[in-house]
Amino acid sequence: MASLLAASGFADLSAPSGFVSHGTPEYRKAGAALFLLGFASFSLIYCVQPLLPAFAESFGLTPAESALALSLTTGFLAISILLAGAFSQALGRRGLMFVSMALAAVLNLAAALSPNWHGLLLARAAEGFVLGGVPAVAMAWLAEEIDPRHLGRTMGLYVAGTAFGAMIGRVGLGVATEFVSWRLAMGVLGALCLMAALGFLALLPPSRHFEARRGVNARFHLAAWGRHLANPGLLRIYAIGFLLTSIFVTLFNYSTFRLMGAPYGLGQTEVSLIFLAYGFGIVSSSLAGRLSDRFGRGPLLLAGFLLMLAGVALTLLASLVAIGLGIALVTTGFFIGHSVASGSVGALARGDKGHATSLYLLIYYLGASVTGWAGGWVWQHGGWPAIGAMTAGFALAGALLAATFLRQRSA
Repeated sequence: MASLLAASGFADLSAPSGFVSHGTPEYRKAGAALFLLGFASFSLIYCVQPLLPAFAESFGLTPAESALALSLTTGFLAISILLAGAFSQALGRRGLMFVSMALAAVLNLAAALSPNWHGLLLARAAEGFVLGGVPAVAMAWLAEEIDPRHLGRTMGLYVAGTAFGAMIGRVGLGVATEFVSWRLAMGVLGALCLMAALGFLALLPPSRHFEARRGVNARFHLAAWGRHLANPGLLRIYAIGFLLTSIFVTLFNYSTFRLMGAPYGLGQTEVSLIFLAYGFGIVSSSLAGRLSDRFGRGPLLLAGFLLMLAGVALTLLASLVAIGLGIALVTTGFFIGHSVASGSVGALARGDKGHATSLYLLIYYLGASVTGWAGGWVWQHGGWPAIGAMTAGFALAGALLAATFLRQRSA
């Protein structure tokens, strides 16, 4: 496979030296490619989130069981991220990202055509596994190829693409299932993401600082991961990533059940519109990247968690307006925090940046998988007050970590 990728130009073994600088044609192409990458991968990951109540009704499932359609995807994604970071050293960054996107789009089509629940879960698990070739490798490509002076700005653009993709996947599928079957909606999304993969391949500039390593040296990879886990700054960022996604995914997973039930009784389209809050994420992630380059990471991380805490508090009120505002604040805080935290990994890593980012994303997606699934049990036994207490506790823990990060960075 390595020879095939190299022959196709995917392995990027002989590109000229120099960083991609802001304002150049290469930078604009890279930004567009990374936006497509974020859009396709995250719309595929999260497109089932507004469909969880429909799955529960169609297949006779509990909320926690229906949440497996997302939790299995993010869980297998977390596991495969480590493998993708290692194999990308041998196969090349661009080729692995493209193949991952294309295979995930095909598997989304397979999930749409699956005749039963277990077949759908199998396709979703495989989809998460192949998508492991996207997030960690994208962050490593950014850290290796973009001018360090503009890394925060470019990372913000990539995260904005992920926000746009997650919003379109959730809102689009949620609204579409009001008029057509969820199977047809998932199939159309898979086809669109396959086209996005081809656009990404055409636009992304070749790697200039990537050094290929033939074969997979297990000892080398274990040593690299060990060095990063011994870095206190990275450990704080990893914990922050876990808390961010635990709050965000849990809140969105079970907001759909809450709002479709009594006393609100909202329909599928109306509930799906809550995911338009991702528009705040598109703006806030781009701004956070620029502001972190200027003011530092600590203040932005703290602000992100405080916004999430305020948003969780608002969702505890009965008013639909308050709930909507709370979800918007949680979304804004999440994307500020994730944009800054993900951009910090490459800066804090001492070499082997791909391994550092793969560890960040492993822990980040474990938050989505484990806490997102466990939230179903919390919802069934304690209702929304219990969900609010759990996510507020995570937000407070994140704020304390961010404050510690701020003190140590300014010392």
